[in-house]
Amino acid sequence: MNDFSYTQATTAKEATGRTKDQPQAAYIAGGTTLLDLMKANLQEHPQLVDINTIPFKGIEQTKDGLRIGAMERMSDVGENKLVLEQFPAISESLLLAASPQLRNMASIGGNILQRTRCGYFRDAAFPCNKRVPGSGCPALEGDNHNLAVLGTSDSCIATAYPGDLSVALAAFDAVLTLENQKGKQRQVPVKDFYLLPGNTPQKETVLEAGELIVAITIPAAAHAQRSTYLKVRERSSYAYALASAAVGLDVHGGTIRSARVALGGVGTKPWRSPEAEKALVGQPATEATFRAAAAAALRGAQPRKENAFKVELAQNTLVQALMKVAG
Repeated sequence: MNDFSYTQATTAKEATGRTKDQPQAAYIAGGTTLLDLMKANLQEHPQLVDINTIPFKGIEQTKDGLRIGAMERMSDVGENKLVLEQFPAISESLLLAASPQLRNMASIGGNILQRTRCGYFRDAAFPCNKRVPGSGCPALEGDNHNLAVLGTSDSCIATAYPGDLSVALAAFDAVLTLENQKGKQRQVPVKDFYLLPGNTPQKETVLEAGELIVAITIPAAAHAQRSTYLKVRERSSYAYALASAAVGLDVHGGTIRSARVALGGVGTKPWRSPEAEKALVGQPATEATFRAAAAAALRGAQPRKENAFKVELAQNTLVQALMKVAG
């Protein structure tokens, strides 16, 4: 780990001002992701700006849904009554993640900014286009059993966001509020926040230098209230998803009026599937409909030698999740 200075900020303006003076500085809240990357020398920051005292807190009912402060801890959001009642899939995505100790430490904003668990990215002995653009992607022909089958490119096949929360947020049209170094805010839907690798896999999000995630807003909807998050992994706890599905349905008289579908563990970003949603709306809530939607969701998959199993696994995960909410 490189040497760094440490400072605290009590306001967003103070925090962004510190990074303006030092562009390579980083914000730290729970530190559960950042410190791992720094210890492995995968990220180097001459200054850390502690933002724990900035009041980006609160889980508030709005006229349109919920607003969640970016400094809220994962465990508090996952166990919150409003979240449980209105967005069960988001609650489940949080409570299935990591361990109780990490959930008590990790901030919502930090969770959204997790980086890939690809072994080649995490081991500086290997080339990696995410770390050193143009150096290559050994995962293309190497160990890729837990990497992406959707949204890949010749430059990168990493499952970029390894977590659970943003999969559910993408499914239910959540929007991030970002604040820059001039104090100006902008709104970015979670489904648009993450970038496909293309020829620039080192660019993972639309977050600009010095910007802070301030809050997440999630619109209330019938399909969000009738939702679930299903996660399939190699062990029963403290493991990242091989495949996951965040789904919600609004069913009336046995017919699906609206649907939301996002997949995790199989895409180079949290994978919202308009193809699956289109296959569901207006159709009967039956297993046959769900299997047709699952086929549509994975139609564009491009598996490699060791991760082809993910196509069928993701389809079955999606079907099971839809059957659960159709209940």
